[in-house]
Order: sequence, then structure tokens, then C-alpha cells
Amino acid sequence: MDYFRIQGGRRLNGRISVEGAKNAALPLMAASLLTTGRVKLTNVGPLADIKNLGSLLERLGVAIHFGDDDTITLHTSDESCVETPYEIVKTMRASICVLGPMLARRGRAVISMPGGCAFGTRPIDLHLKGLAKLGAKIEMDGGNIIATCDRLKGATIFLGGPNGPTVLGTANVMSAATLAEGRTVIESAACEPEIVDLANMLNRMGAKIRGAGSPRIIIDGVEALGGCEHRVMPDRIVAGTYAIAAAMTNGDVTIDDFPYDSLLAAVNHLEEVGVHVTKVNPNDEDARCSVRISSNRVLRPTIITTQPHPGFPTDLQAQFMALLSIADGNSIITEKIYTERFLHVAELSRMGAQVYRQGSTAVISGVRHLHGAPVMASDLRASACLVLAALAAEGETTISRVYHLDRGYSGMERVLTSLGADIERCKETKAEPAEDAVPAMLPSIRGAGLTSRAAQEPLAKTEGN
Repeated sequence: MDYFRIQGGRRLNGRISVEGAKNAALPLMAASLLTTGRVKLTNVGPLADIKNLGSLLERLGVAIHFGDDDTITLHTSDESCVETPYEIVKTMRASICVLGPMLARRGRAVISMPGGCAFGTRPIDLHLKGLAKLGAKIEMDGGNIIATCDRLKGATIFLGGPNGPTVLGTANVMSAATLAEGRTVIESAACEPEIVDLANMLNRMGAKIRGAGSPRIIIDGVEALGGCEHRVMPDRIVAGTYAIAAAMTNGDVTIDDFPYDSLLAAVNHLEEVGVHVTKVNPNDEDARCSVRISSNRVLRPTIITTQPHPGFPTDLQAQFMALLSIADGNSIITEKIYTERFLHVAELSRMGAQVYRQGSTAVISGVRHLHGAPVMASDLRASACLVLAALAAEGETTISRVYHLDRGYSGMERVLTSLGADIERCKETKAEPAEDAVPAMLPSIRGAGLTSRAAQEPLAKTEGN
């Protein structure tokens, strides 16, 4: 298993470009199931989730070619398969996005309940209710979702949930409605830019979608869709992560293909903290511009509440916590989307961060310095949080389980190295202790009064992790 070794204290300087958005590319790939035409996507990075969904689509009869220039060509050649294998679906939650397209085109879909990052329950009931309103029959059998229909029929569908609209649910229902008979109106639709990107590609394929990016989306169904070529939008979470990395190291980094208008809430909080986000070419379109990131030596505290877009994105919550851990004062983060998304708190505390968590709120008391330590990644964005903390920390940090990062960041260690970071991807070579050595070790452990890893560490100011 790979791990990162990071020597902290290096200022980041240089220029990088933002890769295509994972959260946009996955529904776009799934939309290839809606047509037998050829779909070509550009600006797609070689991420683990992209490859996993590619494997799933191949099992569903889609021929896929991964080009050397960050392109993917998808062409459905066999529409007879309607079942998704659990061994692929369990690795990623976004595999659920094949449900709507496959149901609308093939009339039947059998999909295992999805997996993904483990930070609390993320139900898919809104997906299923939306498709049922379009006329699908939904059944559950042994952990599988079985959806069937003749032809879907347009309807008015409310997709609001207790934590806001569902992004993947909106993508699923919107994609399915493109081939439904009549008009579909989605109320309380997700407004995320990834939904806009999907609607733009579907319209290029011949769909009739209006209102994407607003709470009401109107889709007039068509008989068939064709192929198209589409460039995936820049990844706003990757852009935000590298902006925070520059700020935490007191660096000076220019980021090209920065999706400025998709990150207004995050940019606002960066500026509140004392980070300068300056457009290099003010005349560029805000959707893809170049910005220069620099920061004050003393960072200020702030108060953040995650919300659905255009509010502060939950996928940047962990990274901002790393930033605020070295701000001068007390900050507050309230997580309103995934209330259990605080698995990074315990590991960040091992590096000297002062964090107190109460329910869905965390109070961060900034410290002068973080300190290198061995830590373990628990999910994709928590992994990024620990990398950022390690870049700013004194001494060496090792981060295990960095395979999480490969799901959402293309070669993060190479990007950071190009900016001057001292970061290395290593292979674990740790040997297991000899069988007869284990009993000999136990008396000394008991004598020291240590019974677990937690007992060997100072108490962290955390709760619930």
C-alpha cells in the first residue's frame, strides 16, 4: 500500500493548471448509456474513480478508449446487459449515476447499492422516488435495486431533502427524463456547476433541457439522443485545495483553468482569512480564468457553514479546517451536508491542531505551528486535509492509505513537487513481527500500561471520532 512522506516547511511557488472535474466526468460518462452514438470527453484525468466507472460501463456494453491526451471515447455497442457487478459498484458511490440513463434507454436496470467514502449515511431514496415519479417500478432484492419501465413519462418531481437537493439524484432524474415522453419539471433541483455541465452535454446530444443551475429544471423528452464531443469543466475542489495549499505555506502560486464563478463562496472565505485571490487576466471568462494565490503571514479566523451550491462546498470543509488550524484565533465550522464528515479531526489533532467537535460543529483554535506525525487517511477530502497540514507542519509527516487521494486528484504528489514541495510517494515495506516475538513483547506493553495506539498518544481535543 502506498503512503506519502512529506517534509514540511517549504513555500510553494510556481504555476499549475486545474484538471477536469471528477464529479462532472462521472455523470457525463454514464450519459453515454443514453445513446448508441459516439461520445468523446476531453480534459478527463486518469483518476481511480474514472477507471472504475469505465470498467463498470464496459460490463454494460460500452466500448471505451482512454487516450493519451486526457480524452475518453465511449461507444455503446451492446445494450443487452442491465446488471452492475457488486465488486465494482462497492468502490464508488457515483456508480449510482448509471441507473437513470440505463433505465431510460434499456427499460431495466439492476444495480447494487453503492459504496464510496465512509463518513456517514448518504441515502439514495430521492433518486428512486424521482424515477418512480417518471413511471419506473422500483424493487429491492438482496441489496440490489431493480428498476423497470416501458417508457418513462414526464412528471413534476420534487428533489429537496433534509440536507438540501441531491446532486447525483438530480443528474440521474435529469438524464432519464431526456428520453421520457412529455415534459418533466424538477423542483428543488441541485444547482451545482456539475449539473450545468451535464445539461450542456445532454443538449449537445439532442436533449431539450432548460434551467440547469437553478432550482427548477425543465426537460422536454425526445425520441433519441446522438453522440457529441464535450470538454469537462475544471475541478473546483481541486482548484480550491491547491489554493489552500499555497496559502498555508505562505506561497505564491498561479492557477490556470481556475473555475472562479463556481468557487465564489470559497473565495470569499479565503479573502476573509487573509488569502489574496487575484485574477491574472481580468478579461478572461470567470468559468475558466487564471488566478494568483498569495497570503498574509498572519491568517485570520472565520466562521463557515457548508451548504448546497452556491453556498460553501462540503468537499472543501476538511481542507479549510487545515488552513484554520494555523489561523490566529478561534474559527467555527458547521457541517450541514454530511454531519459525520469529521474523520480528519482526530488525525489533524495528532499533528498539534486544537479542534473541539460537538455534533455537526467544530471549533478550531489556531496554533502557531503544526508538527509532523504519522497519520492515516480515512476518505478522499480528509486525505487532502492531511497533505495540506503536512506541507505547513514542522518536520516529517507520513500519510498512509493515500489511495483515497487517487480517486479525486491526478498525481497530487507530482503537482506539489512541481511547486517546490518535499513530498514522495513510497511503498510500505513493513515486515510483520516474528511469531515467537509477539508474546515477548506483551509483558513490556502491559508493564507500561499501554493497551492501544490511542493510549500511546496525547489526548486529542475531539469528540465522536
